[in-house]
Amino acid sequence: MRKIFILALSVFAVFIAAGCGSTANSEETTEPQPVEEVEEENVPQSDKFVTANKDFSNLQVPEFNKPVYDPYGVWTRRDKGYVTALPETLQPYESEEKIVYLTFDDGPDPINTPAALDILRDEQVPGTFYVLGCMAEQNPDVLKRIFDEGHAIGNHSYDHDYKDLYAAPWNFMEQIIKTDTIIQSITGVRPLIIRAPGGTVGAFDDNYWEMLRAFGYVEHDWNTATQDATPEKPDAQMQVSNILNQLGDRRPNTVIVLMHTTYGKEETIKALPEIIHLFKDWGYKFGVVTPMTPNKFY
Repeated sequence: MRKIFILALSVFAVFIAAGCGSTANSEETTEPQPVEEVEEENVPQSDKFVTANKDFSNLQVPEFNKPVYDPYGVWTRRDKGYVTALPETLQPYESEEKIVYLTFDDGPDPINTPAALDILRDEQVPGTFYVLGCMAEQNPDVLKRIFDEGHAIGNHSYDHDYKDLYAAPWNFMEQIIKTDTIIQSITGVRPLIIRAPGGTVGAFDDNYWEMLRAFGYVEHDWNTATQDATPEKPDAQMQVSNILNQLGDRRPNTVIVLMHTTYGKEETIKALPEIIHLFKDWGYKFGVVTPMTPNKFY
């Protein structure tokens, strides 16, 4: 597999645009153009997020509520001789405080994602949105709003096609890099955090993990979920009950909640305010997922 990694880093992938399947409209999407090289003086800077430097040496920051982005694409890093893998010394953010990370997969859509953003704004808490590339293409204004309002953006693949994603590690990485390109064309930066559709259990082997490390990505699954993507299609109150039942009295300091904001997830939007109030009542602070967020919870 190491030879495959080297080959993958030395050849620019040619991507073929594909639809979003049943989660989106079937209109054709435009092939994303490579993002122009970032000149040093044009590297995005903001007090809303941390901008990774060339060697990723500035990522060990004592914050859990500020997104982390990379101004350089994978291929730009390779071509310029910059570091592509995160430092082995990078440590998870450890805290005795209780921190909850509200995460939303499969958007951005034009209805439920803006509704979730309205609630997060009103409650004054941040969220992390793991977006699909094809959905970002169709709703760039919603993705830009996520970014501008200080929430974190994560990469959730291009089209959520399990058959393609899990056929081979490089199939997975092609979709991740393609989605990076789309995100960067809209926001000026790309995420370093990803979430594998369906989660990594039963889907990833060592070759997937090694490829992620080689390209500098950190994957986060979850330790509680509203179950809003299950065949049962729980209503808002059942989604709240699912959180209560899963956490019970044994509430870890780090909680990553899985939800979805895409077509047909209106009940999730109805449940969101009560979910937020639960965690506020339990004394949790609200964070955004970064490369330093723990991904082992107990």
